[in-house]
Amino acid sequence: MNDKPSGIGAAVGGQRGATVAGTGSTSAKTSILETIGNTPVVRLGKLFPESGLDVFAKLEALNPGGSIKDRPAYNIITKAMESGEVTQDTTIVESSSGNFAIGLAQMCAYLGLRLVCVVDIKTTAQNVRIIEAYGARVDLVSEPDPTTGEYLQARLHRVRQILTSIPNSFWPNQYVNRDNSGSHYGTTMPEIVDLLGPHIDYVFLATSTCGTLRGCAEFLHERGMATRIIAVDAMGSVIFGRPSGKRLLPGHGAGVVPKLFAPDLADDVVHVSDLDCVVGCRRLVQHEAILAGASSGGVISAIERLVADEKIRRPARCVAILADRGERYLDTVYSDSWVQSHFSGEEFPL
Repeated sequence: MNDKPSGIGAAVGGQRGATVAGTGSTSAKTSILETIGNTPVVRLGKLFPESGLDVFAKLEALNPGGSIKDRPAYNIITKAMESGEVTQDTTIVESSSGNFAIGLAQMCAYLGLRLVCVVDIKTTAQNVRIIEAYGARVDLVSEPDPTTGEYLQARLHRVRQILTSIPNSFWPNQYVNRDNSGSHYGTTMPEIVDLLGPHIDYVFLATSTCGTLRGCAEFLHERGMATRIIAVDAMGSVIFGRPSGKRLLPGHGAGVVPKLFAPDLADDVVHVSDLDCVVGCRRLVQHEAILAGASSGGVISAIERLVADEKIRRPARCVAILADRGERYLDTVYSDSWVQSHFSGEEFPL
């Protein structure tokens, strides 16, 4: 396809791609931006013993901003700079529940760009502090959209208001922008295939903007690979046609169907509850010592469910894309008091 954006390897004003020679076997990076991508893949050998599965985790938490969202933040801003949509005088304005805002804030801090992040009351105080530490301005939406009851709609409305009030402003619009999915088409899925080879049976990934889903699926489909994409969505998310419902954990699922979504991208979908995410996260850290974010727990729970239901052919090689780090969920997913207050009386298997 001709409209595929190139990946993270493209230069940003000459700041990426160069190396500083050293005496060791590797070279020093010339900027923090050069450390985005090429995240490690580790085998989850303790969670799935004697299951007939080889499960490998792609650890996106080890991007410098702490999540997979560093990739689209880099690609979108890079492409906008190359096209002239973003200059040194541009103000970036975006809606985000946390990780994409942090990725953008890191990017803009390095490049000296102004950034306004529109968040809502579900965004954690820690994420707000991180965004502000990078020098971005936070604009808080305190009420949901009156028609849909969704905070996302209210945030998007606020973004449009800010764009009209600030000359020379740019909206990355992660739910629409093909440079979002292009970052995963150009980097995430190629990195996995380069490391593990083409014989991958399943890729499990969480859905929100559908950038990861679209980018990985298009990479696999265009190469005729037999790998099946399993989308992991939140209960209460409308992406796959279910009615909207309450979701406690941000950054997983969506209150509107993203423009990047297409019904043929996923071979199967598993809907997970907030409690599934909590259990999966805690099992992941208990057995594999990987402290990951909420959607990663959902991915782990989805794999375990399909194994229990015998819906995965075995033997099989699986990849779980773990989107972000767990430190940002210490007050929710990893807090016993929070779990007890929201899930009192529910079964909590570990």
